[in-house]
Amino acid sequence: MAVFILRHARGEDLSRAEAAFAVEGLATRAVLASTSDGGCVPGDLGGVDGLVVIGGAPEDGPCGPPGPDAGARGAEVALLRAALAAEVPVLGVREGAELLAVAAGGSAAPGPDEGAGWDEVGVTPAAASDPLFAGAAGRQRVPRSPLASLRLPDGAVVLASCDRDPVRAFRVGGSAWGVRFHADAWLEHVLGRFAALVAARAERTATRTFFTRRADAWEERFAYQTPAYEAAVARMRLGPGRRAVDLGCGTGRAMPALRALVGPTGSVLGIDVTHAMLVAAARHGRTRHGGLLTADCTRLPLPTASVHGIFSAGLLDHLPAPRAALREWARVSATGGELLLFHPSGRAERAARHGLSPSPDDLLAEPNLRAALHCAGWRLTEYEDDRHSFIAHATLRSPRATR
Repeated sequence: MAVFILRHARGEDLSRAEAAFAVEGLATRAVLASTSDGGCVPGDLGGVDGLVVIGGAPEDGPCGPPGPDAGARGAEVALLRAALAAEVPVLGVREGAELLAVAAGGSAAPGPDEGAGWDEVGVTPAAASDPLFAGAAGRQRVPRSPLASLRLPDGAVVLASCDRDPVRAFRVGGSAWGVRFHADAWLEHVLGRFAALVAARAERTATRTFFTRRADAWEERFAYQTPAYEAAVARMRLGPGRRAVDLGCGTGRAMPALRALVGPTGSVLGIDVTHAMLVAAARHGRTRHGGLLTADCTRLPLPTASVHGIFSAGLLDHLPAPRAALREWARVSATGGELLLFHPSGRAERAARHGLSPSPDDLLAEPNLRAALHCAGWRLTEYEDDRHSFIAHATLRSPRATR
């Protein structure tokens, strides 16, 4: 796990950040932006679990492409936009917070320099439930510094303010924060909580980063697999009026076939942790067949015993805690509910792509999968693993078995 730190000056803020991430076992890569010594803004977020921007870039510099967003500032805004799209955790400190506001769709304009002095900064009521600010002291006396006048994007939440400036800290969505103060106690608190959040979300962040930059081309790239998806869904015994869920749905290729099974009186829901994939699914018309929901498949926002069929392609063995996922899928399923695990190629073929043979320790090997399903309350009823497809079909024994 690694955190990328884009900084504009050497100083205590960088040392605090590196120390906070070290506590969580996170490696850091700190780059001095807008210099000619190799410290240019990276072009993508591959392998990055969190992003910190300390300070702000000048309008022009050597690190960015020409155009209206020329220079280091434009390159940083582009990187922040990519992080926001993939829900990579972001922390903007001081001028970095202003760049974050711009990247999220707000604006920053020069503000008046009111000279030396102190500001009394207090947290807002929203801070009490915020992942980073919960538990922070109610007020801090902070040294006055020049501040830009910010217009936050729609939906942003103000977390701290003062009489001179109503936006001293804010959150955009559920993964990006801007902090515009030097208060030692608050900054230590926020950095520590941000580091813990980055560590806890690392698996989901890696998934979202990988799929976000591939979402636009995913449907066209794998369109040839659609008949295999349709054939797999047809193995399910869902009848009209039932509720079906496609977990890890991607662009929703299974949703039309699921809709055909449950009919107009049933319901279909596609769930994926990567918002960009669901945007692509909507663009390809999947909302004609059911709803789309961004959610973690190991913590489903669904009532207990509310689902009659779960279809999941190429997901289970890539999860950090697959057995916990099977228990969660059992929780939301009604007694007798179906689970169909699918992949459009078999285990041997997938292993051969990497020059390997199928491992006996593979979760999807029949003995291992049967045992994992049984412990979660499922009964394996069909298992097929050939060159062209993998299918495991299970039914839920009883709600009691999932406890």
